[in-house]
Amino acid sequence: MKHNAHQDLTIRYALIQAFFWISFSAITGFASPFLLDSGFSNSQIGFIIAAGGIFSAIFQPMLASFADIPQSPSIKKILIALSGILLGFSILLLVIYKNSMIVTGLFFGACITVLQLLTPFINSLGIESLNQGKNLNYGISRGVGSLSFAIESYILGIIVTRFGTKSIPVIMILTFVFLIFALIFFPFMKVTKKEDEKNTGEHTRLLSFFIKYKRFSVVLAGSILIYISHSLLNSFIFQIIRSKGGSNSEMGTAMALAALVELPTMFFFDTLVKKVRCDILFRISGIFFTVKALGSQLAPSVFSFYLVQILQTGGWALNTVSSVYYVNSIMEEQDVIKGQAYMTMAYTIGSVIGALVGGVLIDGAGVNAMLLFSTIMALTGTLIIIPACQKTVNS
Repeated sequence: MKHNAHQDLTIRYALIQAFFWISFSAITGFASPFLLDSGFSNSQIGFIIAAGGIFSAIFQPMLASFADIPQSPSIKKILIALSGILLGFSILLLVIYKNSMIVTGLFFGACITVLQLLTPFINSLGIESLNQGKNLNYGISRGVGSLSFAIESYILGIIVTRFGTKSIPVIMILTFVFLIFALIFFPFMKVTKKEDEKNTGEHTRLLSFFIKYKRFSVVLAGSILIYISHSLLNSFIFQIIRSKGGSNSEMGTAMALAALVELPTMFFFDTLVKKVRCDILFRISGIFFTVKALGSQLAPSVFSFYLVQILQTGGWALNTVSSVYYVNSIMEEQDVIKGQAYMTMAYTIGSVIGALVGGVLIDGAGVNAMLLFSTIMALTGTLIIIPACQKTVNS
């Protein structure tokens, strides 16, 4: 397929982001109601989410290193293969629905694993297209992902209330079919470096990578703590909503609101990053994470919890885009895919710890204790990241 450097790929990439984030909402956002309805306790749900994350954290750097090899398939082909695996798992979840708790837990955990493996490659597909000189607005595309997440979260909240949790794997199946088609029709070819370029840019091994990017290692540590907080608020949003008097429908509304307020930040990020360095934006996002966690703890009702979701615009919205740009800015070309994978791995590790600790805290001490822990994690992570971030140049 011949590529036109001037062809605008924003719409095509936005479709990929849209279907990816719809699947993210169905799998991670509705994990608690689906697994609770399948007979699992909060602690067991935390364990399943954590197990999925642990396996993802193990496979992410391995798959990223494999993708860096010149002879390996392109990012696009790897994404299609992973999406096909997720489609298969989703079909199996529907077939075995409520027949076996153990098998349901295994396959749902497997979905979480593979879904998180997709994340750095979805990001890298867009960034690599930009690096190849393609016309693509990453911020707008990512914003469409959040808009899709918002709409799907709201609708799925209503559907689950009306038709039950069996509708969740049905949505997953449809989403992965559309994602595979969106990937197939996205024009992308892997650019293989010339021999002299390969020699000047050897692939950085694990230990030498972190020696080479010392400050990035500290940023990852701080990010893990922030993502623990973020994971607690997202993995157990159903329990938080219930503690404030709501149910599935209110949970869908809260998720939709959080995703909608992300849109201005994402749509205008390409303009914003030209005026404010991405490392500054990355630091600011940590402050918003902390305030949102505190607000979630103090909110006395469902309505006030809705208002707290506005803080998502400067928290997750700013973090998810600025972190991608930050990694791309501070790393040499041959290390970018690994850098994106390690940032995703930080999110995964945070999700694992959050899921494990959150379930145990809720069962043992209640939702408020979990929310207090979330606030402490976000604050500590932010205090680590602020001095550790390297100065970048404006895009």
